[in-house]
Amino acid sequence: MAAVTIVLYHVANPHLHTFRYEEVDMIQIVLFVAVGGVAARLASDNRRLHSLAMTDDLTGLHNLRSFETRFIPLIRESREMNTPLSVLMLDVDKLKSLNDAYGHLTGAEAVRTVGHLLAAQLDEDDIACRYGGDEFVVALPQCPVKRAAELGRDLCSAVHALAPQLADRQFPEGTLSISIGVAWTQGDSDQAEQRQISDADWGQTLFHAADSALYRAKKSGRNRVSVEEHPVNRTPGRPHS
Repeated sequence: MAAVTIVLYHVANPHLHTFRYEEVDMIQIVLFVAVGGVAARLASDNRRLHSLAMTDDLTGLHNLRSFETRFIPLIRESREMNTPLSVLMLDVDKLKSLNDAYGHLTGAEAVRTVGHLLAAQLDEDDIACRYGGDEFVVALPQCPVKRAAELGRDLCSAVHALAPQLADRQFPEGTLSISIGVAWTQGDSDQAEQRQISDADWGQTLFHAADSALYRAKKSGRNRVSVEEHPVNRTPGRPHS
């Protein structure tokens, strides 16, 4: 911006075409450069603050606000294009026991470790978010339920195979495990009633279905994946077909 302004200043002042600068010209050019530098710094700070506002500070994943702004367009695309969309809901098993035995810093390191592993395992188009203390949600666009369940099992195996170092203490393999619930949709139907449902309500139903599947995974023994039996493509509040 400063360079363009300086060029225009030269164009507007013919005596500068031979680069004969007077004191006022030098002051003007220095001011252009200074203003350009300040503007660039403000833009950089604004981008950094926006990133901080949309990022979970513990794991580096999206926070809930950032996830929601990206999740609704995925719901809309799934409904309009009739493409599959899967959601993984997961949390760290027995984190309270880890906190009680070794302290909350160890528990926070465990959550961070799972978050980093999660980010490393996902594709570029997938969206992962930490939305609670040890709770994560992942949106998988254009991902059939079978592939989502396979990814969930791979994540469980990868976490359980870790021998993590948490808060400067080395832990053995199998210290950490996660449970995962999977819900999915095949997109919208042609029914007029379905088209009247908002994208937000549709997304909330999918979110709650994944949460219910997670509860079943925890109840059935942890360190496993539970998959919602039917796609979420019914009116919110009604049973699945």
